[in-house]
Amino acid sequence: MNSPPTAPYPQYRPSGTEWLDQLPEHWMNSTLGFECSVKARLGWKGLKAEEYVESGYIFLATPNIKGNSIDFDDVNYITKERYDESPEIMLEVGDVLVTKDGSTTGTTNLVTHLPGPATVNSSIAVLRSFGNLDSGYLFQFFTSDYVQNVINRMRGGMGVPHLFQADLRKFFVSVPPLEEQTQIAKFLDYETAKIDGLIEKQQQLIALLKEKRQAVISHAVTKGLNPDAPMRDSGVEWLGEVPAHWEVKRLTYVTQGGHSVQMGPFGGMLKEHATDPTRYKLYGQENTISGDFQRGERWLEKSHFERLREYQLLPGDVVLTRKGASIGNCRIVPADAQRGVIDSDTIRVRFDEARVNKQLVTLLMHDGYLQTEILAKQKGAVLPGLNTGTISNLLLALPPMSEQVEIVCHLTASLDRFRSLTEISAGVVELLQERRAALVSAAVTGKIDVRGWKAPESDAESEVA
Repeated sequence: MNSPPTAPYPQYRPSGTEWLDQLPEHWMNSTLGFECSVKARLGWKGLKAEEYVESGYIFLATPNIKGNSIDFDDVNYITKERYDESPEIMLEVGDVLVTKDGSTTGTTNLVTHLPGPATVNSSIAVLRSFGNLDSGYLFQFFTSDYVQNVINRMRGGMGVPHLFQADLRKFFVSVPPLEEQTQIAKFLDYETAKIDGLIEKQQQLIALLKEKRQAVISHAVTKGLNPDAPMRDSGVEWLGEVPAHWEVKRLTYVTQGGHSVQMGPFGGMLKEHATDPTRYKLYGQENTISGDFQRGERWLEKSHFERLREYQLLPGDVVLTRKGASIGNCRIVPADAQRGVIDSDTIRVRFDEARVNKQLVTLLMHDGYLQTEILAKQKGAVLPGLNTGTISNLLLALPPMSEQVEIVCHLTASLDRFRSLTEISAGVVELLQERRAALVSAAVTGKIDVRGWKAPESDAESEVA
């Protein structure tokens, strides 16, 4: 069982850059432009998406280089004529790719193989060593916290972050002897692969917990807690059998009536937003998705709030998101929520609490089997959406009130256990990611001396304690 080296180099000297205190005495200082060519597509040269072809020359975009390895499967293709226009960015094995636009600026990957001729779009810069930088070392150097922090500082305050090629060429780079660079790259490849494997196992566990959680909810709210209860056909194809003493009702029959199922106002009715915080909030999808009803900076003047009173949100109301990828998220409005109204992306439901436990219905709609029905009834091909009619007609399988309370108590305890286990795994992932980042930065900035490191001869020796 081998632990990564932790010993420093024998002697250090000042690095000569404000971002880094010191370097091993025998390492050189340089800049990226002195050690590499830095090339990027000069605009799009009029290239449009409709010019993509079914097969041809691989045309990589930012999503293709986000992962641990470059995704050459889900790519666009361009013609040979378009490929030939930019010979300076025809990719070669050993090229380091860095995104230079938008929120993913600084994302880095290494070309380890090429399934065919490939190039990049205008959001990606291609770094190619002149010979004094090992490509594996350069890749690890660019993924380090040191470089990523420099990039973050450079793009701070920009509306749309962007790294110009001139900026990249000025980047400081530490240059150990070439043989030592190769050793650092091998060390980091080996150690980060071990950590990545542990991270993947924890992420698989989180996914499994999520599936199990969903199954526990779905079973409890469709079959109940008594495995010996007599069953009957619900009359609903996707619901199947339910306990014989349960009732199947449309949601509208367990609300307070009137405007109990209400969608927020559209268009000009909401144009008079207050410029400063007031006592009256405008609630939207961000509150329902997160469950945080304190967040958000949209406010209404009192007079505007009074005109929109029918859309008012009260503690205890149930709200659903009605549009986009997060359609069907469902929350109960907490007691400390400020007075306010819902926007047009939100549906509010007021339940008759003598007929239904709203915590149970919220679980049904947010996490349980009603997601199936909600998604089946989405309207609109481009941007799916729900409306009040869809929600009012949702079918609920409802036990007697005492049994509803029993199911909610059972699920609350079960979900707390799932939440605790998920948080533990998420915490392990975070610690492993921090350990990985620290190891990379320590190696490429000379904090640890890996010259004497050797990969274990057997997998058994390489297991992490």
